[in-house]
Amino acid sequence: MGLQTGQAVVFRVADADPVANRCEGPACDLAGVVTDPGIVTGVVLVGLAALVAFAYVQDASETCQRERRRVLDERDAFVEFAERVEALNPVAPESATTGAADPPTVDHHAVRPTSTGDVTLQRLLLIYDGTVMSVPHYEEEYDETVSESLAAELGPDLATSLSANKVLSPSAQREIVRRSREVAAARESLAEAVETELDALSDADAELTAIDRRRRHLMEHLAEVGSNKTDAAIDVWHRLNDLEAEAESVAIERQQDLRDPPMRPDTGITDAGEMAFYDYLYGGTDGPRHPVLSQVADVTATIRTNLDCTSNRISDGS
Repeated sequence: MGLQTGQAVVFRVADADPVANRCEGPACDLAGVVTDPGIVTGVVLVGLAALVAFAYVQDASETCQRERRRVLDERDAFVEFAERVEALNPVAPESATTGAADPPTVDHHAVRPTSTGDVTLQRLLLIYDGTVMSVPHYEEEYDETVSESLAAELGPDLATSLSANKVLSPSAQREIVRRSREVAAARESLAEAVETELDALSDADAELTAIDRRRRHLMEHLAEVGSNKTDAAIDVWHRLNDLEAEAESVAIERQQDLRDPPMRPDTGITDAGEMAFYDYLYGGTDGPRHPVLSQVADVTATIRTNLDCTSNRISDGS
């Protein structure tokens, strides 16, 4: 997946004086078309009581769960490949240089033994096609030939050696098994890193949901107040400011996570930097590159709209 720079998220700081604020949000425009103050208050406050939809974080969690499943499938495939290759009987060392010059004919869709080359090598290619290249998402994610996949996963030197010698020597067998297990271990580490991100998303979702639930309850309470409405509005205004500060704390914590990712994958892209892991996860999706920060921005914007409307109520004394 390509790397793209995420947009910065700006958080507004609450004014010191709630009366200085004026309602400018879309919901507050209702005041212009409703004449009765009681109706205005009820419509505006109840209209803002709905919970924010946490689509960004939820979509990111689904993306991570899907990627973790794919990575684990690939890990299992390489483990099986290594075990089956280790069980093969390679050619004797003196026969390892007797192969013909032409490489075996192999593609992803049909691995066909040729009239030249070691039968054991053909079995190895068939095993690779039946394990690594048979994971459910292989064509969608990679769409490579056996030769291309071997070079990408186990190294071009090993793929070239197999093609040139056309036999599976004991040394090549050992190297294939070793590298395959290294690839499987790398997939395991990547799956653990994605699991760490899933935990971080879950924590952020829980914190933001709690903040938004309290915001909703405050607005519902304000809509039901029958007496001392101005005092209640001032109290709600201060509590909303506290919620905004809590949301900003979630953003600060997330920014710290972004600077210290659970792993730094080698993406092959120059200057990918510390954001490479998150771009690997979210760079190819339709959603934002920074789902938690985007969700915080949504929650904060809703709080600010509530603050503006509450300030308007305080200044009107209603």
